[in-house]
Amino acid sequence: MPDLRRDELTGRWVIVAPARSARPHTFPPPTAAKDAPANCPFCHGNETLTPPEVHRTGAGDAETPGWRVRVVPNLYPIIPGHEVVVLSPDHGRSFAQLDVAGAVEVLTVMRDRVRFHLEHGARYVQALVNHGREAGASLEHPHGQLVPLDLVPPAVEHQLDRYRHTGTDPVETEAAAAGAAGLDVLTGPAALWCPHAGATPFELRVAHRCRASRFDEASDHEIAAVATATRDGLRRLAAVLGDVPYNLVVHSAPPGTAFHWWIQVQPRMTLVAGFEIGTGIFVNVTPPDLAATQLREATVA
Repeated sequence: MPDLRRDELTGRWVIVAPARSARPHTFPPPTAAKDAPANCPFCHGNETLTPPEVHRTGAGDAETPGWRVRVVPNLYPIIPGHEVVVLSPDHGRSFAQLDVAGAVEVLTVMRDRVRFHLEHGARYVQALVNHGREAGASLEHPHGQLVPLDLVPPAVEHQLDRYRHTGTDPVETEAAAAGAAGLDVLTGPAALWCPHAGATPFELRVAHRCRASRFDEASDHEIAAVATATRDGLRRLAAVLGDVPYNLVVHSAPPGTAFHWWIQVQPRMTLVAGFEIGTGIFVNVTPPDLAATQLREATVA
């Protein structure tokens, strides 16, 4: 039977309707890596095809090979200051396919660039990764984005209001409840779980168990734990579903406010259609407890 659920972290309503779902094992297996096109601007040797870099890790001078993670201004920015974070020189290596050190380095670079923009006047910086065309990526080479804003977005204000009025830490509460309900995927210093009212099949959330308000203020230890758990979750998604498109979004508090920063991974296997647009209620065709069980039991390298 369809089940109407409220997501206490975001305030949204979701209908879990498994009868509308195809069996999970019908999703395609992982696809083979594609050859990089000669003109990919994010590949080694093509550094001059991007705007001048603003940050890199690894060896070499600016605009030359040798880097591991590279940050450049977006050639087609949403607003001024919009940056691209190239996750790896390897055209086919997504966040899931990075080794642990690489995943930690990517999230560390994103934290440091968010901090840079906040220190230079931004009121909020949205950090994200769009993986796959259906998730909004315009280039195949895996990359993240940083969008500095001179306002606090409405969705962030809404989360802050919920945080203030509950009198508790909703992220910590949800992570603990997920463990009690069998929705946890990974235990450790960072929690990885499927939310009770996930808006899409196999939605994941990741948060450090210590209360930390802001992504830009996270310690190296916190970043390492969350990056490792996120990478593990994405590998499990690939093992169960194949190389599905997804959005990875960092939720954080703006300066001067309190929250508990966390990461949302939202696979894009279903479409937002007329019902969702008209009502604001999402339909999830895979029960989160089933998704959590499959991800928890998945065999990953």
